[in-house]
Amino acid sequence: MNTTLTATPSPLPRPRTAPGGPAGTRPRGSAGSRPRGAAGSRPRTPAQGGPSRTAPRALPPHTVFAERLLAVLSGERPVHWMLGHTVGVAYEQLVRLAPETPLRSLGPRPVLRRCSVQVHSPQAVVEAFATIATGARVRAMAFRLERGEDQRWRCAAVELDGLGLAPRHA
Repeated sequence: MNTTLTATPSPLPRPRTAPGGPAGTRPRGSAGSRPRGAAGSRPRTPAQGGPSRTAPRALPPHTVFAERLLAVLSGERPVHWMLGHTVGVAYEQLVRLAPETPLRSLGPRPVLRRCSVQVHSPQAVVEAFATIATGARVRAMAFRLERGEDQRWRCAAVELDGLGLAPRHA
């Protein structure tokens, strides 16, 4: 007796298996599951430029200092907040200028719009300039950062709207 076995279709669908293992062991977000978010959008991964959930992206030192100077010169933070972050005449410049709160706005909080650098010595000196929006007005701020022997950046000079803030001589 010669019998041939033929496969008959099953009335129940077969469970789907992932390429690497049995069904149900597939990582979330792979093919077959709907991404969360707007219709048709895909979740962004760090490789695609999206934010990383494990570690925050560190800002460059010139941007950090621009935000710090903005906070002091707008009256949001006291001048002594910059005490360990300045060297030379920069702290004296801030002490003299901060009480006037030159970047304070009657409208919305002043915002750092742009901050760029010119590197003089890649290891030790950076000159930065920033534009700050204070309501409808745009202000200019320049500052110099110097890296100390302890490898920390410190502000060494500040200018606002092109006017040097060096101490006045009597």
